[in-house]
Amino acid sequence: MQEHIAKANQRMDDALHSLETAFAGVRTGRANAMVLDKIRVEYYGTPTPINQLAGIKSPDAHMLVIEPWDKGVLRAIEQAILESDLGVTPSNDGSVVRLPFPSLTEERRKELAKQCRSYAEEARVAIRNARRDANSAIEKQVKADSLPEDEQHRAEADVQKQTDTYIARVDAALKKKEAEVMEI
Repeated sequence: MQEHIAKANQRMDDALHSLETAFAGVRTGRANAMVLDKIRVEYYGTPTPINQLAGIKSPDAHMLVIEPWDKGVLRAIEQAILESDLGVTPSNDGSVVRLPFPSLTEERRKELAKQCRSYAEEARVAIRNARRDANSAIEKQVKADSLPEDEQHRAEADVQKQTDTYIARVDAALKKKEAEVMEI
């Protein structure tokens, strides 16, 4: 039974990690290199993450500077950023690509907060699915090994306690991210 609980714990942990990764990709009013993680650039026929092609610096809170190691890929980086849903227009000066991050409008902030709530709900669903799968595996093991029902109830209570803890962590992460997005 402990292996079912451990497996559920691992799946819940994965859901929380996935949520944190999704939140990192949500653009706030500040420049953050993590927003570039999802963008891939065609480099010698291979889609490659920008951070593997260039150094990314943040000289101030509203600017990212991308300095590719191979200057021939400058145009491809600029094009990939334009085609992404980042909402930032890059400027290419021949040696670096600058990404100015303007302050977000109130409407855009609300849109991003809604997107964050959607990511949080996906994480909650994944956590509940892990709970459901663990409970059904525990139930099957109790029936197969003819263990007492008290064992089943105790194990299910442990899984529920884990679920509540992870849901609370998702809610806390959402609250923090929403505050960050809504901050002017």
